[in-house]
Amino acid sequence: MSIQRRLRALAAAIVAVIIVVGCAQVAPVETKETIVFNDLNWASAQVQNRIAQYIVEKGYGYPTRAVAGPTLPLFESLRRGDSHVTMEIWLPNQRAVWEEALAAGQVVAVGESVSGIAQSSFMIPAYIQESHPELDSVADLKEEQYRKLFATAESGGKARLVACPSGWACEAVNATKVESYGLSDHVHVVVPESEAALNDEVFALYAAGEPWLGYLSGDMPAALKLDMVPLAEPAYSDECWSTTKACTYEAVTALIAVRPELLTDAPEVVALLRKWDFTLERYKELAVWRLDNEAGIAEAALWWLNHNADVWSQWVTPEAAAAVQAALDAGETAAGWPTE
Repeated sequence: MSIQRRLRALAAAIVAVIIVVGCAQVAPVETKETIVFNDLNWASAQVQNRIAQYIVEKGYGYPTRAVAGPTLPLFESLRRGDSHVTMEIWLPNQRAVWEEALAAGQVVAVGESVSGIAQSSFMIPAYIQESHPELDSVADLKEEQYRKLFATAESGGKARLVACPSGWACEAVNATKVESYGLSDHVHVVVPESEAALNDEVFALYAAGEPWLGYLSGDMPAALKLDMVPLAEPAYSDECWSTTKACTYEAVTALIAVRPELLTDAPEVVALLRKWDFTLERYKELAVWRLDNEAGIAEAALWWLNHNADVWSQWVTPEAAAAVQAALDAGETAAGWPTE
């Protein structure tokens, strides 16, 4: 064969290869939809989001995002489908809207997280009760001596009572309690902007030995670190709670809720949340470490993941556990974490 014929044959072969390659179907790259977490404005919910986001991103390859906001607006976001996961739906606080959304098929409960948190509408430092031993119930706040004890320059002679942070479901609950107990003429209700603002105030007044009166739940730093005493209220009953709310809170049941479509769109993520076992005791350990080390939410989540592989690895597949551990060993953070 002449050189010219060989060159023509080679050119034809190259063209044939180009045509074959050009016509071949390229396998599509799998893309996963972003999973949006409701970033409720309190620490236990936020740190659970960071832990879950890390596992979902590193273990299963889903992008994540956290949307910040108050309780009720974020719950409406979940109902609309603008977000996909809420790590803490507090019952009984959100019972009415939860049952409505459940009946409408807008949400699905897949597990529990920090259930068992004790709540109290009204707490005082132990040193205040030691110096005023007869102050032991909500009804005592109607007495002039105790109104004066907790009065401040802006409270108009009433006892200053710090309520739930703005936007929390318990803000409305406690307003109902104040009215039902007949305390409207005796207490001046102050609504803090955030949990952080509430905690800063409690710690500052406690360190100074000053009076303080207000709402705390068992997962808040002040309740975990300080010696606080609840003022007595009548025992909880369903009848009381559905009417006046003039009784103690029921212990919290904290549900993990997802949008129904997540069950089919991200079944491995739902399986993770069904196995989720971030108990109240585990949260308390993390919260105390965070307080002692003045750490942020993301730093606390990484600390917990690095020290509890025996726990979280039981929630995921072996392959996902290995991928998460590799990311932790490499010092990686989650792309969907918000900036603190």
